[in-house]
Amino acid sequence: MHELALMTTVLDAVRESARQMNIARVNRLKLVVGKLTMALPDSLQFAFEVLSQDDLFRGAVLEIEEKDMQCECAHCQHLFKVENGYRFVCPRCGENGAVIVAGRELYIDYYEGE
Repeated sequence: MHELALMTTVLDAVRESARQMNIARVNRLKLVVGKLTMALPDSLQFAFEVLSQDDLFRGAVLEIEEKDMQCECAHCQHLFKVENGYRFVCPRCGENGAVIVAGRELYIDYYEGE
């Protein structure tokens, strides 16, 4: 379950940022997670609940925005969402050779605190 390690890293980064900004309590934390990271939102939520027991995160809400995998055709530049596996054929022109442009994200979008 790599979500536990991911959430440990996320919370450590927020702790350090909050310390530098003199924030005593985090109320909300938003993560953006691409589907290609294979990080499961439910598992990230569980890891957050387990690891956020200190005063800084007590009562904080975790919001997760999941990003679909999106490609751009190398031939016609059509952007398309990849569904049902990893089929990288452009639905517009039928060519192979698409470039992944979204779906690998994993970052802290923001956190709110006081």
